[in-house]
Amino acid sequence: MQKVFAAMAFGALLMTTIPVPASAGSGGGIAAVRERVESSMVIRGEVSIETDGSVSAVQLANEGKLPVGVVSMVRDSGLKWRFEPVLRDGVAVRALAPMSLRVIARKLEGDRYEISLRGINFARLDADDPENIARISLKPPRYPEQAFRAGVSGSVYLLVKVGRDGKVEDAFAEQVNLTFLSRENDQRRARELLAKSALAGARQWTFRVPTQGPGAAQPFWNVRVPVSYSLDNDAAEGQDQGRWVSYVPGPRERAPWREDSEQPGFSPDALADGSVNLVDNNGPQLLTPLQGS
Repeated sequence: MQKVFAAMAFGALLMTTIPVPASAGSGGGIAAVRERVESSMVIRGEVSIETDGSVSAVQLANEGKLPVGVVSMVRDSGLKWRFEPVLRDGVAVRALAPMSLRVIARKLEGDRYEISLRGINFARLDADDPENIARISLKPPRYPEQAFRAGVSGSVYLLVKVGRDGKVEDAFAEQVNLTFLSRENDQRRARELLAKSALAGARQWTFRVPTQGPGAAQPFWNVRVPVSYSLDNDAAEGQDQGRWVSYVPGPRERAPWREDSEQPGFSPDALADGSVNLVDNNGPQLLTPLQGS
């Protein structure tokens, strides 16, 4: 479910600031691609979960820097969420869960915007936890020279298959969002170019695998790692708390070895750039829609 609001309550929505490289030309499908542009910001915080799975409080990081309308929408929705009760030794307990959430805005007519919540992650990123996975070597993939010269920028959301030796056995680009405008065919080629670079870099990564807990005996682990290709270090897609960033979302695809369904509302582009996210450690399980209805 989406909600429509006037722009003022949500701060400055930068819906028309995606650059168009000189090589993109004009017309030829750019207008159609522009219609798919959306703006978003990633919100981080914590939710307090009661023993029955209800939410008693929603705390947002750097709340003073966020638009008032965003704070109100996230908190109102979050207080309506319901989770599977968190169990400890078989007994339901109160829990505090970290949250990473993406707020989406699409421009309508006039000064109206359609605002929605999409993509959430409740996993606790603790590199010292022996039940979790952690990076050993995550060298950033090389920025393709062809992409750099053409003004191509965006974010690649990778799913990597990590073997028991900590090396990457396989990798897949689940989604590629682009932060520039061009014709549809050029957008497709740009997604392929960035994905190819990210996949090549990922195959060189190594991880410290879980050594304790129920997941320690798995034959492999699924790990999500977002990779950003930005020509402006201050404009990485969606990673600056309280700042709207515009981009063209790419299609979501599923890795051939991954069949498990995600919890409601999950989207890989809610993950923080460069973070290491163990897929089977999604945190508390959300049972209700993100919009809280």
